Amino acid sequence: MRQLLAAVMVLMLLAAPRILAAQGVGLPVGTIVEPIVLETLTGDDADLAEYVGQQPMFIQFWASWCEQCKVLEPKVIAAHRQYGDRVKFIAVAVAVSQTKRSVVRHLERHDLPFEFLWDARGRGVRTFKAPTTSYVVVLNAEGSVVYTGVGVDQEFDQVLAEVA
Repeated sequence: MRQLLAAVMVLMLLAAPRILAAQGVGLPVGTIVEPIVLETLTGDDADLAEYVGQQPMFIQFWASWCEQCKVLEPKVIAAHRQYGDRVKFIAVAVAVSQTKRSVVRHLERHDLPFEFLWDARGRGVRTFKAPTTSYVVVLNAEGSVVYTGVGVDQEFDQVLAEVA
């Protein structure tokens, strides 16, 4: 009985990073994401099929007015600096209380090192079940969700290290 209990505890400890990786918002961990087409800030199509299932991805649902996004920004920039050569970083600008033009103006004033896409019709929000801005989804190279989180206290570094 003690050996069984010890084995269960070891398994729980090994699984803890995966269990803690998701905050229980948006898409469930393990979901395979179907690639969608969003829009670049210049109006071209941006087909996520170029990345989903091809390489790990970090996707943040973002708005220029989002205070949590601003607080999270240094952590995302640091993660991009560390993993950006192995993980595709994308910010999905939501079409709520901002225009594509206001996003472009914001980016002209703030040098953010990752790609921004425009979600004019909310297709990205619906596909990724984004409950709010500052929502982050990390996909592994197979296109499966390995992390979701919201807010300023997100801990995605360990997950990025694992998928990179």
